[in-house]
Amino acid sequence: MAYADQSMSGNKITALIIVALIHIVLVYALVTGLAYEGARVLIQKVTTVDIKEPEKPKEEPPPPPPKQLAPPPIVAPPVKIDVNPVAPPIITVPVAPPPPPVFVAPAAPPPPPPSQARAARPKNQSSWAARIQDNYPSDALRMEKEGRVGVRVTVGPDGRVSACTVTNSSGTPSLDRAACDGMERYARYDPALNDAGNPTSGSISTAIVYRLN
Repeated sequence: MAYADQSMSGNKITALIIVALIHIVLVYALVTGLAYEGARVLIQKVTTVDIKEPEKPKEEPPPPPPKQLAPPPIVAPPVKIDVNPVAPPIITVPVAPPPPPVFVAPAAPPPPPPSQARAARPKNQSSWAARIQDNYPSDALRMEKEGRVGVRVTVGPDGRVSACTVTNSSGTPSLDRAACDGMERYARYDPALNDAGNPTSGSISTAIVYRLN
């Protein structure tokens, strides 16, 4: 009996040891497996970076143009037409009023005819100027005096000199007198004309030159 008890005790102990070893192996395997799986997941998270490009915003199409509404039709109120208009009263007068006076503007005067006025003009001047110079004053000849006499003469409607005035003296009184005497005796002019073309009195300036040959 004692030997049997010892055998049974030894078997229990062996079984317990085996069960303990099995538990140890299972725990070790479980711990090492979990550690490996955790390390793999950590490495994957660390080494794997998921970079995603930012999505471009979608361009929205432009809004459609606003619809142009047609203007409302113009509604005019109906025009009331009086089909029975009242005739204006007729006023009768015994005598018709006189017509209003008619103003007639005076006719414009006709334009004046072109003026025909002109100044006196010498006629055959070379002929009568030579005669004046031929009548050389004797005292001026003796003293051998020469000079130029400026005169202003009045010419009548007949073309003859009616008055003479010395305007520029020669310095010799006899030459000055001879110049005016000669103009009044020998000078001839076409007389001056007025606006109507009729002969009239006029004045003109000239000069007589006395030279010794």
